[in-house]
Amino acid sequence: MLLSSTLVALGASLTAALTPLEVQGNAFVNPKTGNKFQIVGIDYQINGAAGYDPAHGHDPLSEADVCLRDAAIMQALGVNAVRVYNLDPNLNHDECASIFNAAGMYMLIDVNSPLPGEAITAWQPWTSYYKEYLNRTFAMVEAFKSYPNTLLFFSANEVINNEATVVDVPPYLRAVTRDLKNYIANHADRKIPVGYSAADVREYLWDTWNYMQCTHDEDKDDMSRADLFGLNSYSWCGKSDFDTSSYDDLVDGLKDTSVPVFLSEYGCNKVTPRPFTEVGTIYVYRHSVHFLEDFQLLAEQYAKLDFKTLQGTKPSKNSPKPPKCDASLIKTKAFNANFTLPDVPPGAQELIDNGIENKPSGKLVKISNWEVDSDFKIWDANWNLLTLSVKPLADDESNKPGNNEASTASVSAGPTSSSASSPASTSNGGTANNDDSAGISVRPAVAFAIAAPIAILLL
Repeated sequence: MLLSSTLVALGASLTAALTPLEVQGNAFVNPKTGNKFQIVGIDYQINGAAGYDPAHGHDPLSEADVCLRDAAIMQALGVNAVRVYNLDPNLNHDECASIFNAAGMYMLIDVNSPLPGEAITAWQPWTSYYKEYLNRTFAMVEAFKSYPNTLLFFSANEVINNEATVVDVPPYLRAVTRDLKNYIANHADRKIPVGYSAADVREYLWDTWNYMQCTHDEDKDDMSRADLFGLNSYSWCGKSDFDTSSYDDLVDGLKDTSVPVFLSEYGCNKVTPRPFTEVGTIYVYRHSVHFLEDFQLLAEQYAKLDFKTLQGTKPSKNSPKPPKCDASLIKTKAFNANFTLPDVPPGAQELIDNGIENKPSGKLVKISNWEVDSDFKIWDANWNLLTLSVKPLADDESNKPGNNEASTASVSAGPTSSSASSPASTSNGGTANNDDSAGISVRPAVAFAIAAPIAILLL
């Protein structure tokens, strides 16, 4: 039976776009409504670091067929944001960005990659901070600055993660943040926030947070100051609670934040399937981003959230002021308490002032068909073949649970062996098979649910 929620929108035009968000105090705010925006999202990393293959024209946002499939799944889950790692600024991301925009999802973009020369290194960071590295980083800004659903850029991810890294890394994190913000100020038509995504190494967490949120001489426009602070935390495992998970310590420690703080990763996988009982607690205190795995349980938890209230509150008029950058902020003996930053590398200031050469660019484009390619076979728990489509949302409408559901097609009887259908062709000449464009940070046969339990098999 084909349910009424099945959508096939042909000939759709660019009639809707998400509203670019702003940082006001310690909140993300929709400037049109004046309401706080709470991130409810997914960490989207196809095949992990192996999914980033610039030599062959592959990254997570380069294949429209794959993005359409995954956007439909995530729209049914109810998320309103995707965090994307390991992107190539030289590839065309217009179709994928347009698909996620139409599905009501903002993009949180990591500017670095795991390849040499494309990230600040934890060991001897000064060896990785040079003109060519910044040129690529600025190219990421050029590639994504024009999409209205680009929410923010992460200048780095978990570079501070042990005692050795707290000595030399902190000044370089602020230096890259400074350079990115200055480039955006000179070459983008809006202020796109830049921040850091930190590892939950509790011994150094509070110092990292203070080091990144403080300002020189109480200058709120200090360009080296992070506009936001993401936290990758896996301390809530299984059916835990607020105290056992140490979430109480996180809330208490970060309660006076002067910038938006949110969980940029969460979901301990020591207990499977993951019940995601932390979701209700998180959204009392913070917004969050998360992996697309154990879909049914996560969808059930998201469905319990009161999205009308969650997205309908006003930001506080008395947001805490940023602390002054001073050695007294730093409590750990080994942590670098020097707030003197490295100079911009030779040749890089010219890039900041005049822009990079051979700039990539991005824009929203027309998507003519919102139905997921039938070559992607997706079944529910009873092996009923599902039909998936993205439901384009109205202007300025972000996604929430209930906007989209899966549909059961007339075909049943799923695969009985290792047989596979032909892979779908992709926008860059590749194929959407398990080798070069497989699922969403997980391999096939992981339990999901859209309206009912399903298993997604990418054949």
